[in-house]
Amino acid sequence: MAIGQRIKYFRNLKGMTQKELGLAVGFTDKTSDVRIAQYESEARVPKEDMLKSIAEVLGVSPGAIAIPEIDTYDGVMRTLFALEDMYGFKIKNFDGEPCLTLEKVFNPNFSILFEKFLAWQQMSEKCLNDEITKEEYDKWRYHYPQSSLSDINEILNS
Repeated sequence: MAIGQRIKYFRNLKGMTQKELGLAVGFTDKTSDVRIAQYESEARVPKEDMLKSIAEVLGVSPGAIAIPEIDTYDGVMRTLFALEDMYGFKIKNFDGEPCLTLEKVFNPNFSILFEKFLAWQQMSEKCLNDEITKEEYDKWRYHYPQSSLSDINEILNS
């Protein structure tokens, strides 16, 4: 999720209009809603000090709004939190281990994601069961979504 989408998400969660947020972070009455709209539409990216101000007004850390860096553990966690917000992922206990799940309840994305996860699970299991090689599995993943089970041989021969 991009910065603009996160700003909009947390602004809506807080029940604020673009104008209210803009005024709260110091924009003039004339420009407040336009500036926030620019951030939310990705026409502009807030500088670090503005990002901090927006986060403070919205009651979150700047890291909750910023695009997470997935090469750090904190970045991975922020990415997972964003996935929870956007797509209804939940973390649950499964046989004593944390497990990510898709929630059906109130999740308009469930059926779309379910089909995609099911395809991933099936391909992963084929690899684990030696029905396809790790190379075939990786080719499928790295060409997703263009690849399907029937495309693997074609991809491998390219």
